Amino acid sequence: MRLWLAAALTAGTFTAPADMPASGSAPGRPPGLTLASSGHRTAPALTGPPGLLFAGPPGLSPAGPQALSPWGTPGRRTARLSPANPSGRQAEFAAAAREFGVPESVLLGVSYLESRWDANGGSPSTAGGYGPMHLVDAFPADTLTPLTAAARDADTSSTGDAAAFSTGGGHGWPIGDALGDARGDDARPMPRTFAEASPTSALSASPPPTTLPEAGRLIGADPALLRTDPAANIRGGAALLASYQDRPSANPADWYAAVARYSGSEDAAAAREFADEVFSVMREGAQRRTDDGHLVRLEPVPNLPHPVAATAKNSGIGTIQRDPAAPPVADSQTDNDPPPPPYNDPFDTDPLSFSGEEYGTDDESDPDENWAEPGNVEKTGNGGQVECPSSLACEWIPAAYERFGRKKHRDYGNHDRLSRSRSVDYIVIHDTEGTYQGVPSLVRNPRYVSWHYTIRSRDGHVAQHVATNDIAWHAGNWDVNTRSIGIEHEGYLAKGTWYTEAMYRSSAKLVRYLAGKYRIPLNRAHILGHDNVPGTTPKMVAGMHEDPGPYWDWAHYFDLLGRPLKGVQSGNSIMIRPSYATNRPRFTGCVAVKPDKACPPHGAATVWLHQEPRESSPLVRDPGKHPGKPSTYSVYDHSARASTGQRYAVADRQGDWTAIWYLGQKAWFHNPPSDPTAVPARGPLVTPLRPGTRVYGRAYPEQAAYKLASYQPLAPLQYKIGPNQTYTVGDTITGSYYSAGAFSPAKHVTTTGQTRYYQIQLGHRVMFVMAKDVRLIR
Repeated sequence: MRLWLAAALTAGTFTAPADMPASGSAPGRPPGLTLASSGHRTAPALTGPPGLLFAGPPGLSPAGPQALSPWGTPGRRTARLSPANPSGRQAEFAAAAREFGVPESVLLGVSYLESRWDANGGSPSTAGGYGPMHLVDAFPADTLTPLTAAARDADTSSTGDAAAFSTGGGHGWPIGDALGDARGDDARPMPRTFAEASPTSALSASPPPTTLPEAGRLIGADPALLRTDPAANIRGGAALLASYQDRPSANPADWYAAVARYSGSEDAAAAREFADEVFSVMREGAQRRTDDGHLVRLEPVPNLPHPVAATAKNSGIGTIQRDPAAPPVADSQTDNDPPPPPYNDPFDTDPLSFSGEEYGTDDESDPDENWAEPGNVEKTGNGGQVECPSSLACEWIPAAYERFGRKKHRDYGNHDRLSRSRSVDYIVIHDTEGTYQGVPSLVRNPRYVSWHYTIRSRDGHVAQHVATNDIAWHAGNWDVNTRSIGIEHEGYLAKGTWYTEAMYRSSAKLVRYLAGKYRIPLNRAHILGHDNVPGTTPKMVAGMHEDPGPYWDWAHYFDLLGRPLKGVQSGNSIMIRPSYATNRPRFTGCVAVKPDKACPPHGAATVWLHQEPRESSPLVRDPGKHPGKPSTYSVYDHSARASTGQRYAVADRQGDWTAIWYLGQKAWFHNPPSDPTAVPARGPLVTPLRPGTRVYGRAYPEQAAYKLASYQPLAPLQYKIGPNQTYTVGDTITGSYYSAGAFSPAKHVTTTGQTRYYQIQLGHRVMFVMAKDVRLIR
């Protein structure tokens, strides 16, 4: 069979051999399904030159310029597979494309945007999708099973603070990321009952439509097989995609509407956005080795026309069309929006520029000083206004802003509005710990919390809830809330799920746009995970959240941002940079009722930190997260971990091991030259001037600065550092406090002091030291 298919491919013809029935039943196909067909239709003869199966419009030849140009990783020539002799997963895609009459480039493009061709060990994505084709099924029961009180109490992998869990019924996984003291403001602590009163709709809302059962029916296979067998999954996805196609065609451009419907989006704009991104991938091409070791390649299709009027007949999501006047579909790496301007980035190879003690600000001679991104604000319904790049179709789902409570004691929620412009220093990446279906009821609850954007897993659809100039209550730290934008990503930190490529790419587009708008440096000192946000006071440290966790692929994310996390020739520090695909550290705690059970092997963006340079050495301790107790290997416990993109000062080296300064101690991680988990980096450093130097979780002004607002005491955290230690600097900040204890923004007060702080990478989280207490090393 394979020899015949190869011969047919080489000849560019499609004639079934005598022993192969052209119609009727065949193994693995339902009655009436013809070989290389879609539903009841027979696929047309192959078109194009020999050796390329549906790789693009006629005339696209593997011998053309695109075959000789390096592609894949920018600036690096990569190994090439021969389309005429595919093997492994490449062959599985080729065979499924032939069988169901789907252009191979379309099948590969759809799969890449869903899973990057990975099998993910048969585990579901955060949207319940399985395998390379992301066929959606109902979530397994254990994925959405609440954590019992007994299991929670026994689970040392939890946050260490019951505030991290919903108290509805006394138990349960957190629904929504930002629980606990959502505002993080000592001046107006949020009643615990408000923060924990998360509606159960995040679990009980109707799940998205499933596709895996239908795909199984189309190929005559048990749906369970499509979860675990990549080849069957690819066949099922190809059959499903073909069933959405209005008419057979070998031209990839004719498949736009079918691709849009494959997204599963009920909203036509979101479906178009998904299809646009798939076509962008097809134009760019892609190549990578999958999580189970297969090298897969999608040849670029540079002459692929931009869809103008592709219509989905009976698609269930309305007519899928592109406006002829609309700009071309953007490539994911370049986008059709201007890139962010240059910054003084500690990861750049160029020397840093400083202005006095300032770090992270633009030089006055910067030609892009007045840079602005035009044409990216789009109007939506309900009087809302979304802030998104023009390449994303964003939705406005407003967060609640209203008073509640008794007449003489009114509180309000669930964010703060401003009557003036604010500065934004950070973008904080979260995961929802719940499904997208529950987002509207959560964010519209004035007694709950808020965040600026939510991104859906299945298709990367973006919803905005709070204007970026307003303060959402998302980080659990008021100082960070006032200076940040929070983005929630549909997903779970560690329930055996994975994040989709569609969500990564939409998120990267949004972050690039926001970074340009607010001049935020694209580095890990300013693009934070929620797990990098510090606690505000000693009592708040243990309960801070850990999302998006070790399975968020920071390296890939920054590749999509157009700012790869690369090393320098020589540096004064190191940047954590393990290979996500091959770095599979030990974790426990993925199964709620069996916290000591090992998690399935999975790529991760983190390294474990030990007290001595050997694997058998205990993990370093975190006196803030686990007072008097050891750190654990739980996926929820970051007290002894360093994450991709984080920059640290080197404390020591010994053989294949490197030590960094971490929470006031030497922390060792395995870093062999043959397979390094860190790369040289350069940037400013500080060293304390005296023993017992204090660190802080917020950069507040000195007491004398408070004139119109109540004084906010600045409590040092549990950590202390000394003169023999060195820490990396991410920014310089002047102490300020925004008092927003009133519903009317006109009554808000900003207090700015004289105290200067350096933002340092103290442990897994960033923290602050007073400039007067340290010496800056450039």
